[in-house]
Amino acid sequence: MWFLRIISVCVLSLCFFFVCILCLTEIKSIPRQSNLNSRNEWWWTWSCSGSRCKRSETPAADLPSGTQCSLEACRLTCGRFGALWPLPTGHTAISQKLLPFHTNNINFDLSSIADKTCHEYLSKASQIFVQNLKTECGANCNFVKETHISVRIRVSTSEVMLGWKTDEGYTLEITSKGDLITVDIFASTVFGARHGLESLSQLTAVHQCSKDGRNNLVIVSGAKISDRPIYPHRGLLVDTSRNFLPLKAMFRTIDAMAASKMNVLHWHATDSHSFPLQSPRVPQLAKYGAYSEKEVYSTADVGDLVDYGQQRGVRVLLEVDGPAHAGMGWQWGQEAGYGDLAVCVGWQPWNKYCIQPPCGQLNPANPNLYKVMADLFKDIRDSFPYSSGFHMGGDEVYFPCWNTSQQIVDWMKSQSLGRSKLDFIKAWANYQQLLLNVWDDQVGHSKTPIILWSSHLTDPAIIEKFLSKDRYVIQTWVEKASDVNHQLLSLGYKVIITTKDTWYLDHGFWGSTVYHNWKVVYDNKLPKGFKGVLGGETAMWGELVDQYSLDAKVWPRAAAAAERLWSDPNSSSIAAENRFMHHRERLVRRGIDAEAIAPEWCYQNEGECGR
Repeated sequence: MWFLRIISVCVLSLCFFFVCILCLTEIKSIPRQSNLNSRNEWWWTWSCSGSRCKRSETPAADLPSGTQCSLEACRLTCGRFGALWPLPTGHTAISQKLLPFHTNNINFDLSSIADKTCHEYLSKASQIFVQNLKTECGANCNFVKETHISVRIRVSTSEVMLGWKTDEGYTLEITSKGDLITVDIFASTVFGARHGLESLSQLTAVHQCSKDGRNNLVIVSGAKISDRPIYPHRGLLVDTSRNFLPLKAMFRTIDAMAASKMNVLHWHATDSHSFPLQSPRVPQLAKYGAYSEKEVYSTADVGDLVDYGQQRGVRVLLEVDGPAHAGMGWQWGQEAGYGDLAVCVGWQPWNKYCIQPPCGQLNPANPNLYKVMADLFKDIRDSFPYSSGFHMGGDEVYFPCWNTSQQIVDWMKSQSLGRSKLDFIKAWANYQQLLLNVWDDQVGHSKTPIILWSSHLTDPAIIEKFLSKDRYVIQTWVEKASDVNHQLLSLGYKVIITTKDTWYLDHGFWGSTVYHNWKVVYDNKLPKGFKGVLGGETAMWGELVDQYSLDAKVWPRAAAAAERLWSDPNSSSIAAENRFMHHRERLVRRGIDAEAIAPEWCYQNEGECGR
């Protein structure tokens, strides 16, 4: 019996072996259709028709004349502006021919840059440019020996301070002869030159035409672009009080801003929830206000953030909110013998004392508050050498909170003030003037533009009584239909616009708010005919966003506002859709987890999904 069992096992094993051989033979005989990444035997092709790249009806085994093997390559030369984002404002011409190249064969000529600081800046900007191309092409990038690119950069000034008066314009010209591509970038400032490098990167693409499945970089063989922004303030607000954002998340945000030519990171660093900003002169603020000792921005962190942004054409605009939105971090005054630096801190029920928990408002009647502020302002002065302005917050002061403090009520009485709404506004204006004096004393001059949120204090009916239009810039957060912007501009105030029902990126995730998709963001236009419009900002308030959801909730929607603020096109989002989809893909290739805005079929079939 045992002999028969052995024979049976052997027979079954042989049968299994022959079946496997037959299966493998069948598999090898099936024509292999590789995915879009390997491109071994077939690929979709695209050809430009009008301003749209049209996909072939069937996959092709070769590359028909007049077509490209990648949508990205087709988009470079399709339409007047190709894949450029944001839209250039001046003359733009792009050739139809593409040339292969490799990042190892790019040389930069900075010989005309005599100023050492400018030379260092542009040298680093050139390195960032190359790194972006390497990141987009990936580790599987094919090496092309023949083509060489020579990039010559010239600037006419040694300005390295980015502000509202900075000239960010540039010209870019690409010519080619044989195996040499010559690029000339000219700008007044290093910031304009940096924008020129960003546009140059957007005149390149990754495609996969080789049989070995490797990626190839291509660049247009010729181009002429003259470009400069319409608005000097093109910002994005991030909030690190509600939820702490580590530096790496802030750096990614700046990378995406640089790719979109946005130039102001509005850092809403503090609020009633937490005070994560380290102040060497007032260490109690972070000690009592941070969520943990790990969730604090040290002075070194601040320096790294400011430098990282500066190198990418983004200035960090700090906001320390007050007198409202100031709770955690200010509750140590009594213990230190300073009295109440803030009132209503953490009080319940919160809706009696503030707009949002936890409650807390600075105490304008306490002279020690201004001494603490003086030390804090010294640290801010030391940490933000590139800042051409300071944001003091100033929104949502809740008068019932102040009205509960006997010290504040008595102080108001000493100022011949009662307890009406207008009296509290006057007390608020008094606080603001005292705070401005403290700031000026610490920086040693009275020239810093101070930004305040629109509020009861900035009401067009009374603002001129309390706030000088020579010192204050008003950041409005009113609805699109509001006439507050026009009223403030008519009075001669400078305004930064953050339209609440289009540019608040946190809307749609809480309460009855409505999500604003990229088209709503794009189509939001700023008031015309006023010199006082500095620009605008999108705002990502942080109640429901942290490092893990930041990218998708901000991008690519913020980039839609970037084009509105750079070129303010007359056309609507419909005309921008193809370029916008490509910019979203560009952000993803550079490591930004930008949300999808359409099915991939719509991306591959331009114009077929629009309204």
